[in-house]
Amino acid sequence: MEMEASSANERLQFGKMGYGCQHYRRRCKIRAPCCNEVFPCRHCHNDAASMLRNPYDRHELVRQDVKQVICSVCDTEQPVAQVCTNCGVNMGEYFCEICKFFDDDTEKGQFHCHDCGICRVGGRENYFHCKKCGSCYSVALRDNHLCVENSMRHHCPICYEYLFDSLKDTTVMKCGHTMHCECYQEMIKRDKYCCPICSKSVIDMSRTWKRIDEEIEATVMPEDYRYKKVWILCNDCNDTTEVYFHIIGQKCSHCKSYNTRTIAPPVLPQ
Repeated sequence: MEMEASSANERLQFGKMGYGCQHYRRRCKIRAPCCNEVFPCRHCHNDAASMLRNPYDRHELVRQDVKQVICSVCDTEQPVAQVCTNCGVNMGEYFCEICKFFDDDTEKGQFHCHDCGICRVGGRENYFHCKKCGSCYSVALRDNHLCVENSMRHHCPICYEYLFDSLKDTTVMKCGHTMHCECYQEMIKRDKYCCPICSKSVIDMSRTWKRIDEEIEATVMPEDYRYKKVWILCNDCNDTTEVYFHIIGQKCSHCKSYNTRTIAPPVLPQ
């Protein structure tokens, strides 16, 4: 019995991590029901479909629609299941019947989120589903982030890839909006410190505001402009105030931020 169990286990594990594509290690391919073509995974399908010459032919595969898979070990086509009906190998160490998803690399910590409706990676114990934001976030963000309704069901404001099911890591900014981590780092590297969506500051800018205070104090405006005022809107606190115009910047009277924009032109005092 032990030998039979050992043999069955060896058969299940045969070829593990030896097949797949750039996206996943798995022992099966999928037949796309939308075009009846065979691809290593849905991302390979979507990449190929996005390159079609005729824009009307471009489309994305709905993962739940997959009905047939082809075993990479014995090349047998069959209905979606974890174990090959012909050679008995595990076509994916991790298998989700809902998403029709296979993956041999279980170190990713895959889990299915019923609220998201898709599989996530990183370990179920490390994530929670935020109902308002509409996605799974790290437990470190539980009660520690500003909720924005369906914030993940949008495109990254930098690269414009859809965030909800993106394979890349995402980050939640102070304002609650989301973007790819690598896009965020590139934005900061280029000295852009405002959210591309709402224009709020994404990092602590207090030291920068202090430097601007000092620069304004050392820069005297010409007599014609010294007492002119403008109406400004603060991007950080959304307060609207009337302040003295300065060529370097206008400071919010409420939160002391210089992340402001003029909403009315300078006017002379009466």
